[in-house]
Amino acid sequence: MAKILLAEDDLFLQRMYTTKLTKEGIEVLAAPDGEKALALLAEQTVDLALLDILMPKKDGFEVLEAMKADPKLKNIPVIMLTNLGEEADIKRAKKLGANDYMIKAHFLPSEVIAVVKKYIK
Repeated sequence: MAKILLAEDDLFLQRMYTTKLTKEGIEVLAAPDGEKALALLAEQTVDLALLDILMPKKDGFEVLEAMKADPKLKNIPVIMLTNLGEEADIKRAKKLGANDYMIKAHFLPSEVIAVVKKYIK
């Protein structure tokens, strides 16, 4: 079974994505902030990270930077899932090593799950 990290501070969205991903046979480790996301990554191996950018304690960019700097985490695919749609944010995420960048308002949950599956298959 594939396992992913979902770093999302919006509890409604966290629950919704966790439910939908679990129904697809994907185990989800959910983190409400960037610090908890990094703590979970230190404890467990995941196949993919789904990161929101605007989160408490550490934002998604900081989590992405930390992952890419860590030899054990640097090869984990990362999808930024955020409401930030500015070109500068997209470029920054790609430069830091994000594999994909999805703006929440532009994608249905089923479309997000299809992209997740593309990376974990």
